[in-house]
Parts: sequence; structure tokens; C-alpha cells
Amino acid sequence: MKIDFLEHTLQFKFDAGTSRGVMREHNVVYVILNDSESGIRGIGECAPLPGLSIDNKTQVIDFLQGLKKSEEYLNIPLTAEEVFEIAEELVPEYLPSVRFGLETALLDLISGGKKEIFEGEFYQGQKRIPINGLIWMGDEEFMLSQIRKKIDAGFNCLKMKIGAIDFETELSILNYIRRNFSEKDLTIRVDANGAFTIGEALHKLEKLSKLNLHSIEQPIAAGNIEGMKELCEKTPLPIALDEELIGVNAVKGLELLSEINPHYIILKPTLLGGLKASDIWIKNAEKLDIDWWMTSALESNIGLNAISQFTAFKNVSLPQGLGTGQLYHNNIASPLMIENGEIYYDTKTKWDLSLFKQTH
Repeated sequence: MKIDFLEHTLQFKFDAGTSRGVMREHNVVYVILNDSESGIRGIGECAPLPGLSIDNKTQVIDFLQGLKKSEEYLNIPLTAEEVFEIAEELVPEYLPSVRFGLETALLDLISGGKKEIFEGEFYQGQKRIPINGLIWMGDEEFMLSQIRKKIDAGFNCLKMKIGAIDFETELSILNYIRRNFSEKDLTIRVDANGAFTIGEALHKLEKLSKLNLHSIEQPIAAGNIEGMKELCEKTPLPIALDEELIGVNAVKGLELLSEINPHYIILKPTLLGGLKASDIWIKNAEKLDIDWWMTSALESNIGLNAISQFTAFKNVSLPQGLGTGQLYHNNIASPLMIENGEIYYDTKTKWDLSLFKQTH
């Protein structure tokens, strides 16, 4: 098996604002595996997020260059179980995005290079996944414009990023939504990305809870386990852990979840070490009756496709965070489509893989 990789810079269609700053582009690295005998090619995506991932683009490229030199040791697996064993054996834990990229490239390869990561109804176009509409930070008019577009597009669950602009303005926007759409008609999630201080968090959660929200993601910064545990005990608004899981070994996740006891966890395979690691987090959460949903970490459609197929395999009912395929000017065109607040795989649409023609 021959290994190659390709760097690509995804360009946002707008300034994507979060409490950590504004993003205008996202650098990703595709890992490309070629079966020299059959000519079949598998493609995976390594897309670490600066300031959030524990790995970075330089580390990803250095590792893949080393792997390319030792490619004679790469045997083609026959099953998904073997894929996960190879990825875990080859890729160190401090490179979670590479584990995800290698896992999905191998899964693509053994399915014939058809982008069928998991056999099932989603890939066959027979199953749709409910998703939330993502509302990015910006000035009030920009945020309201996004909200109107998402609602007009048929979304009944919105996720609004908060924590970067004035809190009272954010409350005003949420109040506007609630005046026009009841809790029965529209589910609202908010994501603070750790923006609240410990001292102000509970007071802000009390104000937010009056708006009949579904949940809040990561109200305080990750790493303060005692603070988050206390917040989860006292909060009037359900809390979902997100950044709190990053850098934590999935096997040891049961201990963390038992300690904090959140209402939900958010799973991003690129940041958590791949699909196998995400599966372990899911099993640990379910042992404790903690619900979960899957979210893209702003990958292109290569990564999003893998995450969507994995998610569909889990028979989810909660809206997932998989609506990121329309963020970029220069995404990889794919059969992934969004309609009425659901993502599905349109079997009549072909992948445009022309970007990868320069690799062998």
C-alpha cells in the first residue's frame, strides 16, 4: 500500500466568529492510501483546529512524511476491527486528527474507494439524520439574518454560539427567537466555548434558562473539573461537555464523566482520536445514562461524510452537529445534502475528487 498526503486550505464563505476569535480559513491535510495492485484509493482527512486540537498541522505533516517513508510496513486490513487496530498501533495518542484520518482512509480503501465508510442505509440514500442549524457569532443583524435563513430552510433545532459579543445583546437575540417560535416549534442550543468565568457562569445560566433552551455547551473553560462538577449540580440549564473531552484518553473517560456527571457530551472524532475513541466515549456515557450527539470539527466533506455514516450507524434521535458542509467556497463537492433540517446522501450525485489527481 502506497501512502501520500495533500494539503488543502478551505476558505470560509464568511467570517466565522466564535468566542476564540474569527476564522476565515481552515488548513486540512488529506491522507491518501493507494492499493498498488487494484488501483483502489482511500482518502481520509486530518483537520486539527488551531487553539483547540492537541495536535497541529506541522505535527500531522511530519508524521505522515515519516509514515510515507516506512510504507512497506503498511498492510491492507480486511475488516473494520483491523483498521482500528492498525490506526491505534501506528498513530500516537497525541495525534488524534491523524488517527481519524488514517481510520477513515483505510475504511474507504477496504470498501473499494467508494466513500462508503460504513455499509448501511445512510450511504444508500435511505436514511436521513436530523441536524441543528449553526448560528455563528457576529453583529446582531448578521446573527438574526442567519436565524431567519435557517428557519426558512426548515430547521427545527438551532445552535447559537455565544460569548463573544455583549451578553445582553445575545439574550436579546434569543428573546427575539422565543417571541416568534415556541419551545415546541424550535429547539435552541447555545455554545459558549468556555467563555464564561466561574464566578459569572451560574448567574448567566439562570438568565438563559428562562428562555426554554435545550442545553449549553461548555459554559466554562475546560480543565476545571471541580468547577464544572459544581456547575452541573446547580445549573437550571442542561450542560453538555465539549472541549472538556479533548486530550482525555477515551478509556479513562468513564472516570471523568462519573466525576462531572454532565447531562450531555459532544463528540468530535477529529479532536478525540477517531471513530473508535468516539465509540468508547459513547459506551461510557451510556453506562451513566448521559446522552450525546456527534459534531463535525469543521472538516471538509471528506471528514463530514465519515462522521455522518458513523453517526447513522448509531440510530440517533437527537439532532446532530453535522451541518458544516456548506461553510466553504472550495469544499470537496459530494453527495452530502441538507434538506428540511436533515443531512442525507444523494446517491445520484457524484463526488468531485479532481483535487486529488495530482497524487498517485
